[in-house]
Amino acid sequence: MTSTHNRLLALLDKYQINYRIVEHIHEGRSEEISKIRGNHPDQAMKAIVTSVRGGGGGKRYFLAILPGIRKLDMKALCRAVGAQKGRFSPEDEATEMAGCMMGAVPPFSFREDMPVIVDPACKNNEEVVFNAGRLDRSIFMAFADYDRIVRPTYADISFS
Repeated sequence: MTSTHNRLLALLDKYQINYRIVEHIHEGRSEEISKIRGNHPDQAMKAIVTSVRGGGGGKRYFLAILPGIRKLDMKALCRAVGAQKGRFSPEDEATEMAGCMMGAVPPFSFREDMPVIVDPACKNNEEVVFNAGRLDRSIFMAFADYDRIVRPTYADISFS
């Protein structure tokens, strides 16, 4: 099975995206990795695997994307997707859904059963950075290219 990191690079190459990879020590915490990479924490795109219930459809998964300095507003996510209850997926479930360990999850879903919901605050940066399916690799790229590839749903799902 191809790693999430390799799938991500293949996707970016397929779309002929200009990006750069930064290699660094293993780190998955948003504020710490921003210091190491030398980017503003708001420029980082944090990806969180979530599951919701209620509102029809049973248990559903979503990949919530927000700026690295913000926190996920689970109630707002539930409202955005028409659910009654939501939670952060446990580590084993998140790893299975994302194809990589928590902290390394990129803001891309390679699963049809895990749509991407992006907080519009991510649009505030021309260039964004995110973990690339590994804790020791990050990718910098234009937000416009990210938006063009992913075509996510946007919803206010975070707070400071």
